[in-house]
Amino acid sequence: MGKRNGLIKRSDAPVRDADAAPVVVDSWDDAARSFGAIRVSGEQLRAFASIPGSDDEPWDVMLQTLAMDETIALKMLAHRTGLEFVAEPKLTESATRFYDLVEPDDARTSSVAAITYDHGAFTIVTSRPMQPSVLTMLEDTLDAPIKLVLSTRGAVASLINRGYEQRGDLVTEIVEDIPLDQSAIESAAGSIGKTNDLLAQARQTPVIRLVNMILFEALRRGASDVHVHPMEERLAIRLRIDGMLVDAFSPPLTLAAAISSRLKVMTELDIANRHSPQDGQTTVRIGQKKIDIRLSVIPTIFGERIVLRLLDQSNQELDLDAVGMAKGMQSKLMDLVERPNGILLVTGPTGSGKTTTLYAALGRVDRASRNVMTIEDPVEYHLDGISQMQVNPKRDVTFATGLRSLLRQDPDVILVGEIRDPETAQLAIQASLTGHFVLATLHTNDAPSAIPRLLDIGVEPYLVTSSLLGVLAQRLMRRLCSTCHGSCTHEGSACDTCMGTGYKGRLAAHELMLMNDELRQLTAQRADGVTLYEAAVNSGFEPMKIDAMAKVKMGLTDEAEVFRVLH
Repeated sequence: MGKRNGLIKRSDAPVRDADAAPVVVDSWDDAARSFGAIRVSGEQLRAFASIPGSDDEPWDVMLQTLAMDETIALKMLAHRTGLEFVAEPKLTESATRFYDLVEPDDARTSSVAAITYDHGAFTIVTSRPMQPSVLTMLEDTLDAPIKLVLSTRGAVASLINRGYEQRGDLVTEIVEDIPLDQSAIESAAGSIGKTNDLLAQARQTPVIRLVNMILFEALRRGASDVHVHPMEERLAIRLRIDGMLVDAFSPPLTLAAAISSRLKVMTELDIANRHSPQDGQTTVRIGQKKIDIRLSVIPTIFGERIVLRLLDQSNQELDLDAVGMAKGMQSKLMDLVERPNGILLVTGPTGSGKTTTLYAALGRVDRASRNVMTIEDPVEYHLDGISQMQVNPKRDVTFATGLRSLLRQDPDVILVGEIRDPETAQLAIQASLTGHFVLATLHTNDAPSAIPRLLDIGVEPYLVTSSLLGVLAQRLMRRLCSTCHGSCTHEGSACDTCMGTGYKGRLAAHELMLMNDELRQLTAQRADGVTLYEAAVNSGFEPMKIDAMAKVKMGLTDEAEVFRVLH
């Protein structure tokens, strides 16, 4: 009988004699031509069966033999066979039955995952198409027909990870209200088994419990970020609390790989990729709280350094009073926001609360009569009555392309998450000149510097003078603890409210520069930041430090904090 290898079946029966008609014609070249754009020769096919691994992983062996890029080869095969190639397959809830019936090891070994179950059939994605026996067994196991689509190994592996994680319900909820101390860390560390399987390691109960405890502790202490920092001799986990980075705890360095793998699985990243930066996101629940987590991981010489940004969706202080804005400044700001057109900029460094202030202002806009739309990276807050668009460079959704699309949606108010390039700046200003009110953020040190910054980006002076209404600049300062009032002690012991720091929570110091005729003339002359600053002060502009010192007099913060932030 013939020998099957991959997609080829032939007979090695000999020809009886030279005059007799051949029983089987050996047509390797004809078989090779059937591969179309995938250039394989008849000789390569003839030798294929003798290559180690050709029976178990024929597609992978073929890629190695031909030295072809996986994505290019899969696209060629999709074109040749009529199958669909999906670069980023997405998992749907309808596919849950696949992950209940198929063993994880079998799915990983065969590189198959389900993405949908619709009209009685499963859509299966694979990176190894030359395995008909596996697909037949899948149909038998699932008791349903399958539709095959192609994708890369990394994409399929990510789907497999996510599918079995959802089945185990290990990601979506953190319910353990357990204090995290050194004894708890040591207990978890002692329970974590040694394994080279990264996914198995990430799914161990002690690893899950330890990561949950770290996240719970970070949220209990009001941290905005968690840093997992492997060093030469220790693993440091640090929390950013009220803008300050503090050491929280130091698990054994041997846990670095387990913690990294767990966090990667939670955020749908490639756990096998430890040599290039990755970004991911997920959502967890703690009781009634919903927490968005955005993760960034980079390789370092001592291991993977991870930073998680935590956003508590249930703790949104979207109010100008809550951010500490003085009543007089609120009136001036809202007078600008209620204008039918023009542009208002909010400036400051990263993490200075610019987006929070913008949303606090939008919260006072009449969203019933005005169409309010935003484009952001990322979307941090959710307000009823607002349409929000997420920047996604992989899908060619940038600030510029997204803003261009928003303008076709008949908006009245547009929030642009950040002006960072000439095209976005030009579009935002053109929008403000054509009957729209635009709010946007910009990175500058103070309000007057926003004008030279726009000119440096490439905006013409006449466009700035005819569109810019004002610039709000801000910084965040720590509030004095309401319990110990900064003394760090309470009833003879260290204050539990502020963890002995003397501060709890933050408020902003602001400055608001309103455009006037003199500033417009200086802008038209391309005046520098110093000249614009002096002209603004002469016309009544109050620098940020005045607002900060007023908050010191009110007992909201202290001079040491003002000096730290504004010196």
